[in-house]
Amino acid sequence: MEPVFNRRLAILLAMAMFVLVVDTSLMNVSISAVVQDIDATVSGVQSAIALEALVSAAFILIGGKVADLIGRKLAYTLGLCAYGVGAVAMTLAQSILPIIVFWAVIGGIGAALLLPGMQALIHGNFEGAAQKRVYALVGASAAIAAAVGPLIGGFLTTALSWRVGFLMEALIILVVLSGLGLVKDVPYAGPRRIDLVGALLSVLGMGGLVLGILVWQEGGEAVGALIAVGLVGLGSLAYWLVRRKRSGRPALVDPVLFESPHFRLGISSQMLQQIALGGAMITLPIYLQMVLEYNALEAGLSLAPLSLSMFAVSMLAGRRAAHRRAPTIVRLGFALLIVGIAVVLVVVPRADSGWALAPALVVTGSGLGLLVSQLNNYTLAPIEEERVSEAAAVNSAAGSFGLSFGLAFSGAIMLAALSATFTSMANDSTVLPPDDKAQVAEALEDDAQVMSNTQLEQQLAGEPAAVQDEIVRINTDARPRALQIGLLVPLLAALAGLVTSFRMVRLPDLETKSHAEGLEL
Repeated sequence: MEPVFNRRLAILLAMAMFVLVVDTSLMNVSISAVVQDIDATVSGVQSAIALEALVSAAFILIGGKVADLIGRKLAYTLGLCAYGVGAVAMTLAQSILPIIVFWAVIGGIGAALLLPGMQALIHGNFEGAAQKRVYALVGASAAIAAAVGPLIGGFLTTALSWRVGFLMEALIILVVLSGLGLVKDVPYAGPRRIDLVGALLSVLGMGGLVLGILVWQEGGEAVGALIAVGLVGLGSLAYWLVRRKRSGRPALVDPVLFESPHFRLGISSQMLQQIALGGAMITLPIYLQMVLEYNALEAGLSLAPLSLSMFAVSMLAGRRAAHRRAPTIVRLGFALLIVGIAVVLVVVPRADSGWALAPALVVTGSGLGLLVSQLNNYTLAPIEEERVSEAAAVNSAAGSFGLSFGLAFSGAIMLAALSATFTSMANDSTVLPPDDKAQVAEALEDDAQVMSNTQLEQQLAGEPAAVQDEIVRINTDARPRALQIGLLVPLLAALAGLVTSFRMVRLPDLETKSHAEGLEL
């Protein structure tokens, strides 16, 4: 007899996933409002966004193991509470520090606990057709959040305050927590030893690379050392996992997973797709809010062609592309992504409104939608049932790391290009006196920022009119060039993904296992 379907629990799980996905969208479209309200910088807010994704990626493998040891329900509860703390911190924050500590770090750890715990709880609380229904509901909730997140965030930020969106997140989390009594815990019967060395190396590897880029962006010291730590950490992790496996001891990740070429190429494509998405979703909101001086609602509406087309195409391709080979669809997805970003690169200097980007964003979103519809199933198809949770965690970690890397690297490259371009144009100017040129160079060396012309005019209020006009002109010309260079990061990631897809096409097809159809968390 088929067990009774717990509709309320399924809806609460979908609500938790909605909050997870919509969170970053709220932050992206509210950058200018957050910067103005807490007297922060664009690069500081962008760093917090990248750091949140990084923490999630660095700890998600550990989070899965912690959930096994302390109980999946407790891990799910702690993850929700940590995410709630981050949302409340955003509601009350008066400076960038609590955003970094509570939203980026604690919230990121919360996501790393919540995702593996949620996946295990769905498996343990639902069976058969009901389990598939819940996975479909939770997946649809994530897709809808990705599609409407910019619009919701833009509306709330413009009509009320960016804080209201995060307050609503906290209230939704309270509602989800109120239903914990409906959740049946799922016991873990596997080995209970933790690979502490592997866990430390995974954090050092991913953390060192992205933190090095963020420190470079902020003009800090020891950038090379941090990146070196990251590279050595990742290399040491690979060596350590193989060594642990050969000695028969539990490892953070079973290296046998990577023996499948389908899995290797799948997680590589997943990471490249997320690098492209992260790069686009940090550069485009900055362009819309700092160059075109859009408010959050206008920025959200301008990004809607990308998010809505991504949602629509992923749903359509997921249902109607069963007779097509997944690698062929992935190849088309990366090709569309390349075309869309390349067109944005060309249009950016000439665009006088966000709607000028709309056709290119539709193409970009369509490419991302095709990738989203295929990559999870393709990656997990060769994995046996007993290892699918571990494989899904690796897949999620690769995606989260790609997202944080794309956010950090695109932002850092953009600011470095802005500094170099602005300095070069200022030195070439025949209007600016030598003292002003030296002052511009010194200011950019200490703190390069993407700044709207209105903000710049306010800072230049005491300068002669000719100097004001010249610096504003330089700012107007330098920003699109910097944004174009920042967009090269997602373009190169998409090109690498296209190359990878050709390798995928040459592999034989595998039948998608039933477990892979649901694991799109």
